[in-house]
Amino acid sequence: MVLSRGWALFLTGVGIWTWVIWPRFAVAIWKDPRSWSAGTVGEFPATGFLWIHALLIAASLVIGSTVGVLGVRAWRAAGRRAGRPTY
Repeated sequence: MVLSRGWALFLTGVGIWTWVIWPRFAVAIWKDPRSWSAGTVGEFPATGFLWIHALLIAASLVIGSTVGVLGVRAWRAAGRRAGRPTY
């Protein structure tokens, strides 16, 4: 499959966006009293609320990273096709 540089840039942007948004969300979930059985941050055991959100965050970071890497690879491949140097 051949992607244009515009689509490659879009995919790279999605990967970066993922790493900007999801860690901030992780901090918010960590601080949420629903994440802890005692209602106090960091006081174990953690609830299902924390675990399901941790799984969601981890999966999103993996998918976002994969999309970002594909975007970078597509950008570089588009540069090679056009005879331009890759960065």
